[in-house]
Amino acid sequence: MNAERAKRKLSGILSADAVGYSRLMRENEAATILALAESKELMNGLIQQFCGHIVDAPGDNLLAEFASIVDAVECAVEIQKGLKAKNADVPENRKMEFRIGINLGDIVEEEERIYGDGVNVAARIEGLADAGGICISRTAFDQVKEKLKLGYEYLGAHSVKNIAEPVRVYRVLMEPKDAGKVIGEKKSKPSHWRWAAIGGVLVLIIVAGIFAIWNFYFRPAFEPASVEKMAFPLPDKPSIAVLPFVNMSDDPKQEFFCDGITEEIITGLSKVPELFVIARNSSFTYKGKPTKVQQVAQDLGVRYVLEGSVRKSQENLRIAAQLVDALKGHHLWTDRWDRELKDVFAIQDEITMKITTAIQVKLTSKAQARIVAKGTNNLDAYLKVLEANENVARFNKEGNVLARQLAKEGIDMDPNYAFAYTILGKTHMFDVLLGTSSSPRQSIARAIELAQRSISIDESLGRARGLLGFLYTMTGQHEKGIMEAEKAVALEPNSDLAHQYLGLALRFGGRPNDAIPVIKKAIRLNPFAPSTYIFNLGLSYLFSGQYEQAIEECKKATTREPDNFGAQLALTVAYSLSGRDEEAHATASEVLRLNPKFSVAYYSKTLKYKNQTDRDRFIGALRKAGLN
Repeated sequence: MNAERAKRKLSGILSADAVGYSRLMRENEAATILALAESKELMNGLIQQFCGHIVDAPGDNLLAEFASIVDAVECAVEIQKGLKAKNADVPENRKMEFRIGINLGDIVEEEERIYGDGVNVAARIEGLADAGGICISRTAFDQVKEKLKLGYEYLGAHSVKNIAEPVRVYRVLMEPKDAGKVIGEKKSKPSHWRWAAIGGVLVLIIVAGIFAIWNFYFRPAFEPASVEKMAFPLPDKPSIAVLPFVNMSDDPKQEFFCDGITEEIITGLSKVPELFVIARNSSFTYKGKPTKVQQVAQDLGVRYVLEGSVRKSQENLRIAAQLVDALKGHHLWTDRWDRELKDVFAIQDEITMKITTAIQVKLTSKAQARIVAKGTNNLDAYLKVLEANENVARFNKEGNVLARQLAKEGIDMDPNYAFAYTILGKTHMFDVLLGTSSSPRQSIARAIELAQRSISIDESLGRARGLLGFLYTMTGQHEKGIMEAEKAVALEPNSDLAHQYLGLALRFGGRPNDAIPVIKKAIRLNPFAPSTYIFNLGLSYLFSGQYEQAIEECKKATTREPDNFGAQLALTVAYSLSGRDEEAHATASEVLRLNPKFSVAYYSKTLKYKNQTDRDRFIGALRKAGLN
């Protein structure tokens, strides 16, 4: 019991998030990465100065813990002052500003991570803060209001996502003139006239009733998204982003289960040609972050956003979901399911169908059949393959080994589970791409066999078709590769990966001009796409003779992921073929830094361009850049 209690404690939690980070990255990735690093360095120094420590700092977020809530608030004020001074000479559209939320609450400590409502409240109220501002919870306010020379503005009680009770929130006023003020709190007044009070109450009831009717039927539930501020033009069809469902279970190991439910819904929607569906990778950039629906819609260029949560305990399951129209600022529907765990497939289908109905997309019977085709009714097999899919996505040796084991276990439980064979085939392909295969030829042959087995069970599985198309391309069977990749796009018209596979097949098949719009579509479906998509677009420009566009895209890829070997290799070729030899040699040194055993001879054997001239140009560019 004592060991269990020792994991819980009361702490001051500071949650910070950069405002407009996605826009800043799109406009200038290199400058944004540098500004983020400098901002985090400033914050880290001040957090240490005020006896706090950083718990996590993924991307543009930061989570810190303090033993004293007074220290946490004082530190936040100094952070915002320091960032304001840092931004003084920066143009308005390039300023990197942060929102900060602070809460005093109970947390659970596990190794180096912290969990619990204490953390969640801080993250949620951070989203209520202005750029460059600070919001604190009532629990924090009660402790600091008499101890710091600050002012506060009461913002009311807010219902925040996944927190049962509304949270009373205060904005911190940092100007010296506001010190000691508390604005917005209403104080009760004694009543002297009973009838006057009753009359006043009646008037209030009438006014409140009128307001409630107006509020329910006419007022937006939240600030609508602005079409003018959208990073991308709205598609000419209903567009949607499915945010990662939040794990409400006490067990953090259930994250992959929640992610799997989200991915299944995305996959189901992706099969509907009448929709435009943002890819998993981009939706999942918001995982674990406090998000505003209108900001998500503006970042991704969509009208609708689905949010949800999952609580799994033993054999029971609770799923909550809500679909919102970001342009109108209204919820279209909200629902909750309390079922047995075995019903998870039916719930996924029901959510997907409800979405299409709510946004008035009429499904054909064929489209409905595609959506509900989950491939297995065996829950244990499904869970094994979900976990396998999470591990193969890690794209490293350890994840690949574990994914293969899990996929095999899933197949043992249900030998007719088509998607399990797709994942198993992908592990053999990744053995080649990761350089861990003792026989690349045999690994590719085994991957092709497994992809074909997957398709023989379920011909409508677009993910298997796309994988097979890429595998055919790797073996030089270009027409077959293009044909299978085209089938994948037809089956899953909103799949970014299917478009990426088709773009690769077209480029290697001697059709780089045709590849360009296909890869651009993949990037539009996945606005935060991995650098692989970007440098493949660059190489398509390269082999179509558009060198400047090629260099621009390849530089974007290396800026986003400086340690991505493929991106540095692509940029080396782009510089070399465009005659920029000095820059090509500099980038070639990055290639060798990332892979000291790099061999041009290996690439000369493994590149399977249909056009031999393209292969020779690629190899010649590497040698010209000083690589052997």
